[in-house]
Amino acid sequence: MVVVFSLFDADRLPNLARSGISPTNTMNKEARLKASINQKLTETGERDRLKELLRAKLTECGWKDQMKAQCKDVIKQKGLEHVTVEDLVVEVTPKGRALVPDSVKKELLQRIRAFLTQHAS
Repeated sequence: MVVVFSLFDADRLPNLARSGISPTNTMNKEARLKASINQKLTETGERDRLKELLRAKLTECGWKDQMKAQCKDVIKQKGLEHVTVEDLVVEVTPKGRALVPDSVKKELLQRIRAFLTQHAS
């Protein structure tokens, strides 16, 4: 079982410590689980297939063009000499994530869940 701690869980941490569960222990388990899933996705080639699906869906829905326009706007506002790639990433990432259509998110999540179900061990 994986437990994710947030700032809202801080008041429960002493109780967890008494129960033998530590946030560090839980976070290490979560990190190991993520690493294991990523390794399996990579080994089977599913990671590349998911990336290609995402790339195609984002291009198909116009997301890629919207992001290009967003980057051009930032460069125009700040001036080419005053913008780094890091600046662009910081500026456009929140909007980029918000612009990903729910249907694309759902399809990817469904594919990941199916993969996990098929490869559960």
